[in-house]
Amino acid sequence: MTNPQSTPEAVVWVAIDIAKDRHEALIEAPGWKSRKKFRVQNTAEEFRAFAEFLHGLALPVRIGFEPTGNYHRALAYFLHSEGFSLELISSLALARTREAMHNSWDKNDPKDAQVILHLLKGRLTQHFHDPLVHNLNDLQELSKTHHQVSLEKTRTQHRIRMWRRTTRSAAARWISGPLGMPGTR
Repeated sequence: MTNPQSTPEAVVWVAIDIAKDRHEALIEAPGWKSRKKFRVQNTAEEFRAFAEFLHGLALPVRIGFEPTGNYHRALAYFLHSEGFSLELISSLALARTREAMHNSWDKNDPKDAQVILHLLKGRLTQHFHDPLVHNLNDLQELSKTHHQVSLEKTRTQHRIRMWRRTTRSAAARWISGPLGMPGTR
């Protein structure tokens, strides 16, 4: 028999747009008349204050963010260690949804936070697995190193090919110059 659930669980939704120096957070909680915007600097003190605020809401908190370079790692590690549920938002999904919602591809932080919140509430997310917490950091770093070595190998092969082409054409011009082969006057 089906067990219908008439009222959804009360959850605080937090969407964070990650950046290098500061993160833009948009929070929606049950009972609030409007969403609240927060700007969190990329410092431990700001992280602690933000976590204390979220703990003070006394409701389950679901946090969504788009991983951006390595800038998300410090905040994600801190929030995970504080016991919050973290969700990843795909960059491609974010871009396509932003374009559909705002009829523009224009990227700015307040719009991104709104789109992240929309995707988070629709549960169009992936669970965040922190490599440090799950002891995958070495494997991830090894994978990144392999990627960089592969890129450098490809670049070197292209340089060699270009060098061969240029030296062959230079030699051909030298040989077939106006005087012909050197030493054959």
